[in-house]
Amino acid sequence: MRFAPAAIALSLVLATVSSTGIGQPVRYSVNPASQLLVDEGARVQAAGKLDEANGLYEAALAVDPGNRAAYIALAQVASAQNLPGKAIRYYREALRIDPNDVAALAGQGEAMIQRGAVEKARRNLVRIEAICNSGCTEAGRLLAAIDKAAAKPVLSAEAVASTPTVTEQP
Repeated sequence: MRFAPAAIALSLVLATVSSTGIGQPVRYSVNPASQLLVDEGARVQAAGKLDEANGLYEAALAVDPGNRAAYIALAQVASAQNLPGKAIRYYREALRIDPNDVAALAGQGEAMIQRGAVEKARRNLVRIEAICNSGCTEAGRLLAAIDKAAAKPVLSAEAVASTPTVTEQP
C-alpha cells in the first residue's frame, strides 16, 4: 500500500511518454536488396514480361514486407492483367503502410472503376484532393477515368443476359 502513489505516478509518466509518438508518421527505410528487386521488376515490366515482373515484386516483398513500392507495382501488374480485385487488394496493402500515398489512392480508384465501383473511386478522389493542396497529376488522372466511366452507358441485366424461353410439354 505504501508503494501505490509511486506506482501510479510511474505508470502515468510511462503512459505519457509512450503515447507521444503515436500520431507521428513512421519513417520506414526500405531494404536495399528489396529495392533492387523492385527496380529490376520495373525494367522487366516495361519489356512486357508481366509474369516475370510479378515474381520479382513478390521476391522484393519476401525480402522486405514493408516495401510499399513493391505493393504498388504488383497492383499495376494485376491491373494490366485485368485483375482489378487483386489490384485493389495490393493497393490496400500499400495504403496500410502509408495512408496518404496519392499514387496508391489513384491506382486503387482506377481499379475500382474497372470493377464498376465508381462511387468508391470518387471517395478516393476526394481523399487525393484533400491531401494535395495544388493540382496533383494523380487527381487529374483519376478524375479523367471517372468521367470516362460515367460517359459509358449503363446496361440493365435484361439487356445483357438472355432469358431462355420455356416451352410447355403436352
